[in-house]
Amino acid sequence: MSSLFDPYDLGPIRLKNRVVMAPMERSRARNPDWAPEADTARYFSQRAGAGLIVTGSISISEWARTWAFEPGLYTPTQIRAWRSITGEVHDHGGVIFGQIRHGGRASHVSHQPNRQSTVSSTDTGSTKAISMAFDENGQPAFLLQGKPRALRTDEVPQIVVEFAQAARNAIEGGFDGVEIHGANGYLHDQFINGTLNTRDDRYGGSIANRLRFTLETVDTVVDAIGGERIGIRLSPFGRYNEMPAFDDEADTYLTLASELSKRGIAYVHFSDQTRWADDVSIPENFLRVFRSAFRGPLILAGGYLRENGEAAIDSGEADLIGIGKPFIANPDLVERLRNGWPLNQWDEDTFYTAGAKGYTDYGVYK
Repeated sequence: MSSLFDPYDLGPIRLKNRVVMAPMERSRARNPDWAPEADTARYFSQRAGAGLIVTGSISISEWARTWAFEPGLYTPTQIRAWRSITGEVHDHGGVIFGQIRHGGRASHVSHQPNRQSTVSSTDTGSTKAISMAFDENGQPAFLLQGKPRALRTDEVPQIVVEFAQAARNAIEGGFDGVEIHGANGYLHDQFINGTLNTRDDRYGGSIANRLRFTLETVDTVVDAIGGERIGIRLSPFGRYNEMPAFDDEADTYLTLASELSKRGIAYVHFSDQTRWADDVSIPENFLRVFRSAFRGPLILAGGYLRENGEAAIDSGEADLIGIGKPFIANPDLVERLRNGWPLNQWDEDTFYTAGAKGYTDYGVYK
């Protein structure tokens, strides 16, 4: 019987256990270059006991920006900054993937060059969803996401190319691989969703058309850095950022699972929003059917710790278990779980603030 603490071979990469530090935005690029800062190296290296670290989201380009103080991966300065961080993680025996993202409509004009409109599959905006952005005085604030404009057909391949370049930049920056953020209502999800995406070109309508942008991104990134270095995060039936339900949701994601399986990517990272959202439900047996359609490694994330993580691995539901917020307050989380030691509680007031408090000052168990 497999254990959460057993080593695991993720393609050519040997992981020392099956615990994944799930991606969490921490707003730590507080400089004009939007480059990660020195304390980020300490933050991740403190948590290198995880089998795999996936960073919080990294913007692939200037117009992909989504959240205040989000780091980028599209300039030489940013690449150099990431290289120092990944080097520190490797020196502590860790493995780290960079999560690359375009937020689409889940953004704000203050993040866009010249305050241009955000973009999406269509011009339908959210009505209540917020983004951490910048107010009229340039101060960080949680603001309503703006109304987007629909991307032109010829603009979509440009974004695909930007993802591929960000992946190359990630490898140059020392990352072991990248995770494409296709979940949680960001740009890929905005194309996949059959209610939101009302396009009448080759990126809208049928399941194949709505999946085209995501699969073109995967294929181009595979060509850039190799499939064994690529994961993708998905959130079937997720409603975060006001993603609506749609009629063929299960069929859409099972088709995507099958197509991803053909491409031999490193993993799919399944974000289960039922653990933290009351309005989300996943059909019974969907995960089992998804698992049979995607034959590669599967990471499950969403409310997991030792007991339910072990159960998911033992039952064959997952190969790896993603854990988020407990890692914020417990840099030695793997050892705490392994030994049954008590956990520190995180401080939500410091999730998106500056300085060491709530970031690198949590202690290890003594």
